[in-house]
Amino acid sequence: MSSLPIDELIELKQLALNALEQAQTLDALTEVEREYLGKKGSIRSQMRRLGKLDPSQRPIFGKTVNEVAQEVEKILEASRSQLKEAERAEALKAPHFDPTLPGMKAQSGALHPLTLIDWRLDEIFRSMGFYVLDYPEVDSEYYNFEGLNIPADHPARDMQDTFWLTNGKLLRTHTSAGQVRTMQTFKPPFKAIFPGRVFRYESTDASHDHTFHQVEGIYIAKEVSVAHLISSMKTLLSEVFGREVKVRLRPGYFPFVEPGFELDISCLVCGGSGCSVCKQSGWVELLPCGLIHPNVLRAGGLDPDEWQGWAFGLGMSRLVMMRYQIEDIRHLLGGDIRFWSQFTGTGLE
Repeated sequence: MSSLPIDELIELKQLALNALEQAQTLDALTEVEREYLGKKGSIRSQMRRLGKLDPSQRPIFGKTVNEVAQEVEKILEASRSQLKEAERAEALKAPHFDPTLPGMKAQSGALHPLTLIDWRLDEIFRSMGFYVLDYPEVDSEYYNFEGLNIPADHPARDMQDTFWLTNGKLLRTHTSAGQVRTMQTFKPPFKAIFPGRVFRYESTDASHDHTFHQVEGIYIAKEVSVAHLISSMKTLLSEVFGREVKVRLRPGYFPFVEPGFELDISCLVCGGSGCSVCKQSGWVELLPCGLIHPNVLRAGGLDPDEWQGWAFGLGMSRLVMMRYQIEDIRHLLGGDIRFWSQFTGTGLE
């Protein structure tokens, strides 16, 4: 075992104090702090020597290292305060400075409406017994297409042109890519949602964007029904909007559900009279849904003769537009401060 290196610590402390005395700027103080008190600094790194000391010496040496660090840190903070005060006094002497002018008002921010709705959806579904899961935005062709009953030659792929990567993977085109993953992970029966961002290579307009947000949900049990699905979706929408909303259910085709439906909501931007969001129809396509196709259950490792399920894919971006009366989906990810300043301090949450 090594002898107790207290003398080296004292010498190291003196070097640090000399460096602090010579530091004449805040940047110089920061550099001294990094060199001596940082995680890899000369003083903190002394703790690594504990393993080489006799067990009886370790408490003494460890205590000494901490005392040295605390003493150097105390003098560092005192020096920093003095330099800040000196800089402030120098600034007051500047000819252009007028201390009678009002100070600059700090700008307050606000949570993004997408964040508010995401949190609200998580809260609602958790209260209904759903898991809230997260899956990768970069996924494989299998989970995004093939496992969902969409083989390479299926025409549905033409509707979901996406961004392909050089390694053969892709940016997911829908949160449905999490369906098979969930079935492979959890033992049924279970309920789960997985919200997130999705990507499609398509033209943009008031109701379409290349990047948007969805929430996918599935329910797996011995016996499920469309009535249960509709009831859950109505509960969801009434909780989000705080009142009953007008919806309609119409047949729809999706390869991973059979039968499939489109659940539309009466446009809350125009009140159903027609606008750019609803394409003058008075209705907004919000929630594709249906009973999970047997092929998808098999891809998830489940026997369709034993287990059934339903699934839905909620357009979170469009839900945000309905909730906050936003007329163009491109505003959501546009980053225009003039637009987002409308939401600051409004208490929308």
